[in-house]
Amino acid sequence: MNIIQTIILAVIEGLTEFLPISSTGHMIIASAVMKIDQDPFVKLFEVAVQLGAIISVIVFYYKKFFPLNKWSFYLKLLVAVIPALVLGALFSKKIDMLFENPLIVAIMLFAGGFVLLFIDSLFKRPLITAEGEITYKKAFVIGIWQCLAMLPGISRSAASIIGGMQQKLTRSLAAEFSFFLAVPTMCAATGKKLLDAYNETPQILMDKHNLFLLGIGNLIAFVVALIAIKFFISYLQKHGFKLFGWYRIIVGAVLLVLIYKGIIV
Repeated sequence: MNIIQTIILAVIEGLTEFLPISSTGHMIIASAVMKIDQDPFVKLFEVAVQLGAIISVIVFYYKKFFPLNKWSFYLKLLVAVIPALVLGALFSKKIDMLFENPLIVAIMLFAGGFVLLFIDSLFKRPLITAEGEITYKKAFVIGIWQCLAMLPGISRSAASIIGGMQQKLTRSLAAEFSFFLAVPTMCAATGKKLLDAYNETPQILMDKHNLFLLGIGNLIAFVVALIAIKFFISYLQKHGFKLFGWYRIIVGAVLLVLIYKGIIV
């Protein structure tokens, strides 16, 4: 993977990590288009570059994360991340296999688009407007919803936001809690991916060029994600999810055609 390909994947990650359109799905497709999807380092990069985007959440919402005496806030995130940790530990190999299939990404993007078209009309009367009103039970249920994103193309952000709205959170609060939940979830995923790479293919992490690309990629993802978070919250409060639904449907349909034509395999 070269520096241009690194920048492309990092920008995609930063733009899409917190939008309900599947960041991993977009990176998988981009890697396939650039013909680098079989590179073991690229598979590692697609997960590890998410760390930069996750750090942007901590910076953007630093008042939520600091000082460190808000135990209920951290405990709710811990409770919410438990389902993903358990399922990830039990089925990590099978999940990795799914993420190598562009067809699944295309189908999930397409189908998920229709869900987003109608999601606003399904949850019209939110009752919870502040983070302190989210109970541990509700946090756990949102964490279960998040696990749907183990299917590539579903979108971790979309699954957890929908879970939040199903639990009576407002759109903006559901989005914010989804961002917060991304921190322990993606830190765990990145840590596991790096540990697996160290144990199975340590030469990938020992390569100075690869480490340089990881550093550049995370920096770019961090900056772009900061912008994307601000845009998404502002847009969501005013307009809802329909734009993202139509985007997913169009992109999914185009990908299905490209896969059918053999352009993407």
